[in-house]
Amino acid sequence: MKAAWRRVLVKLSGEQLAGQNGFGISPTVIKRTARELREVHELGVQLCVVIGGGNVIRGMRAADEGMDRTSADYMGMLASVINSLALQDALEKQGLVTRVQTAMDIRSVAEPYIRRRAVRHLEKNRVVVFAGGTGNPYFSTDTAAALRAAEIDAEVILMGKSGVDGVYSADPKSDPSATRYDRVSYDEALQKNLRVMDQTAIALCRENRLPIIVFDMGVPGNLRRIAAGEDVGTRVGE
Repeated sequence: MKAAWRRVLVKLSGEQLAGQNGFGISPTVIKRTARELREVHELGVQLCVVIGGGNVIRGMRAADEGMDRTSADYMGMLASVINSLALQDALEKQGLVTRVQTAMDIRSVAEPYIRRRAVRHLEKNRVVVFAGGTGNPYFSTDTAAALRAAEIDAEVILMGKSGVDGVYSADPKSDPSATRYDRVSYDEALQKNLRVMDQTAIALCRENRLPIIVFDMGVPGNLRRIAAGEDVGTRVGE
């Protein structure tokens, strides 16, 4: 198989790492995730990853329950660092040289985010995991994914979902009549408030003409098929 893109950013949710446990990191799931990322890398793709922290704490949910929003968001950023370090370990066990770069200064465990250094790692065929969101409260890891993808000139964002195979008109888990889209424009996603990414992230992708492919990460081989150019999931773009 031949790669369809030179450089891609994969966005994963923290909840996916929890597996059936609903919390924490499942060794089985993170090993499978690392293996699938390795398969993409083996196609010759320059690969970077952004992962959320929802399996540890979700900032917005904690804020809804009474915690200070800024503190809750910082806790969520630290949760994404935990997941990124776990993913780095799993990727290196698959034989991939991996670097974690954080938007927050935690030099004892990871590099600070420096755009040129990140690009150089990618050019040397290292996997780069961007941790800590944007480093600012009130911005999600979706926005961090869009921002980093634009900064490093990624050609596409591959957005892995858990149990959902694309973009729907409503939540297919609660609304059986929800319609699945094969293609959707940025404007349509924003106007209809479709659950692709948060609206800040979609707007940033639109501004930079950065396509998003939403797919089910739970189906083995999906990530590799998309990286090879197969029509899987929903494409969000112009």
